[in-house]
Amino acid sequence: MTTETTAAKPVSETGPIPVQFSWGVTLAVVGTFLFALKSIFIKLAFAAGADATLLLAIRMGMAFPFYVVVFAVLLRRRQAAVSDSGSAALPLPIVIRSLLLGFLGYYLASYLDLSGLEYISAQLERLTLFTYPAIVAALAWMFLGEQVNAKIIAAIGMSYAGVWLMYGQERSFTPDANTGWGVFLVFGAALSYSLYVLFAKPVMQKIGSREFTSLAMIGSTVFVAIHFLTTHSISDFFQVHPIVYAYGLILAFVCTVIPSFMINEAILKIGATRTTVIGSVGPVLTMLLAVVILGEPSSWKHFAGMGIAIVGVSLVAKK
Repeated sequence: MTTETTAAKPVSETGPIPVQFSWGVTLAVVGTFLFALKSIFIKLAFAAGADATLLLAIRMGMAFPFYVVVFAVLLRRRQAAVSDSGSAALPLPIVIRSLLLGFLGYYLASYLDLSGLEYISAQLERLTLFTYPAIVAALAWMFLGEQVNAKIIAAIGMSYAGVWLMYGQERSFTPDANTGWGVFLVFGAALSYSLYVLFAKPVMQKIGSREFTSLAMIGSTVFVAIHFLTTHSISDFFQVHPIVYAYGLILAFVCTVIPSFMINEAILKIGATRTTVIGSVGPVLTMLLAVVILGEPSSWKHFAGMGIAIVGVSLVAKK
């Protein structure tokens, strides 16, 4: 099924067909895993001397050409398909809306998230960031009329029980650390990303997830460039340790380009609520990676919280 067909006949939140549903769940799970790697490589880049603004600029700068090429190819195909009718390939208001949504989803949310990681651990960052499924579910219910059934409510509840159990234990490891500001920044990232998820789906249904993702990423890169140029000199971009560019490349493609298309396609196929609840397993994945790769401390409470979160996610991963 093409993106245009999916956009013309959106899948409902309550009754997606089996193939679409299973494919959407797969995309959401894999995309969540790749996004979970992000915090690990960000921490490694910070250790190599990068700051949040510089790392975000490197990450988006490397991804930007890819999105431009993808959008150009998709636009050419769309123009060829509508040339006989004489209609516009992409309505300008939709293009502008997509670019502006990139501000929320891939600039503001990313910047606040990276900034928070300068103060707190990768585990705590991921746990805090994934408070957003409940925010999305509440906003979708209030503004988009999406249904929140008993299974989704139970899944959210169990996911949050696991998250909060791990969160409390993480705080006990560093009782004297000033983590409040870091948590505040990451919560702001969660809110920004929630608004992005909420308003992205209607736009994707009109133009397709790949076109929307490319436009959102292009728009976010412009905002990142403006921010970088107002806080750094251009020479700063070229005066970091070479390993930072390697981390930036991984962040750009493995942790940004690939999962961004996966997650947006999942939203289109199974809805914002299910996609975000499945995404709540992200803290679990990040916790394991942080312990193994970064050597961050953990405990049985972390693993108990992980188990509870996995059970919660499994409730929504089945039709």
